[in-house]
Amino acid sequence: MASSSWIPFNRPNLTGAEARYLMEAIASDRLSGDGPFARRATALLADLVGAPVLLTTSGTHALEMTGILLDLGPGDEVIVPSFTFCSTANAYALRGSVPVFVDCRPDTLNLDERLVENAITDRTRAIVVVHYAGVACEMDPILDIAARHGLAVVEDNAHGLGGTYRGRPLGSLGALAAQSFHETKNVQCGEGGALVLNESSYLQRAEWVWEKGTNRRAFFRGMVDKYRWVDLGSSFLPSDLLAAFLTAQLEHFEVSQRRRHEVWNGYHTRLADWAAEQGIAQPTVPPDRGHPAHLYYLLMPDLDERQGLLEHLREHGVHATFHYQPLHQAPAGLRYGRVARDGCPVTERVADRLIRLPLFAGMTQDGVEQVVTAVQAYRVRAGAGAGKATEQALSPA
Repeated sequence: MASSSWIPFNRPNLTGAEARYLMEAIASDRLSGDGPFARRATALLADLVGAPVLLTTSGTHALEMTGILLDLGPGDEVIVPSFTFCSTANAYALRGSVPVFVDCRPDTLNLDERLVENAITDRTRAIVVVHYAGVACEMDPILDIAARHGLAVVEDNAHGLGGTYRGRPLGSLGALAAQSFHETKNVQCGEGGALVLNESSYLQRAEWVWEKGTNRRAFFRGMVDKYRWVDLGSSFLPSDLLAAFLTAQLEHFEVSQRRRHEVWNGYHTRLADWAAEQGIAQPTVPPDRGHPAHLYYLLMPDLDERQGLLEHLREHGVHATFHYQPLHQAPAGLRYGRVARDGCPVTERVADRLIRLPLFAGMTQDGVEQVVTAVQAYRVRAGAGAGKATEQALSPA
């Protein structure tokens, strides 16, 4: 029976300060980039990740900046997961570089560090990791591989702000990191992002790239008598209106995070018995990781069951959805990239089976109850996913 209320997959979170800050920005007559609110948001974000940051108009633009800063060009190769959003690969394909798609782990769904070394060639320049659902990749082995081969590590940390790996903030582990503030993220301003600069050697050039290839920032600091075009770049910085909205979000980060964790933990605890009975896998969070409750997913036995649960939830007033489709099988992935020698069989299985449940900071307890009750009412057909071995069970210790 259909529910009388509708639970959306996502609803942008408002803290209450956004409208006031937007009006302050408008009244200041300073609407362009790198204004007063940009400086406030930058300081708040830098404190969260523990490194200098530059705000950008999107997480995609932050990734594109990493391609410029790494001097990537035609023929260079960049190792990326196939199980991610297209921006992770597109940023490097735009430079003429070749994204080399590597499979994900069966447990955390992150880039499988055990397959990375086999994907390295004499053309490899960087390894890009994505912390799926805000659960960290196996960063120590990846950083070790990169160091031995002289490669840069870039974190696509679109999911991971507030997460940790062995006590260290996500976004602080690679040479460079990209953040996203799209409306679906834990911190949001509609569209927005940031570049995190963990190695100081990139900082000056990053400012040039960020300011359309000019040394404009040095001019305003009184370091040069005029600013000039000194490097490649583009207009990556956001307006102070976006920064005002973002400032309100960052100031209330801990409050919104508490509620997101309440929702995530409610799902994880209350669906545990049902998932075990139905042969459905819940998220894996290793004990040395802290996650930011970015998303909650279930791995169904097969595609038919995934579609069955999606339809069942829709009938019960719940908007759930699937997630990434394999980049190595996408039209642009086939055109611009290549698959590593081990292939991506786990990515292909996961893409057919994963379902995401609604999760946002404004979600009420009644909403959580409606989602949980609807999920628990679903029954997997007999014999679905022969043996019902979960992806986690297939992962080596």
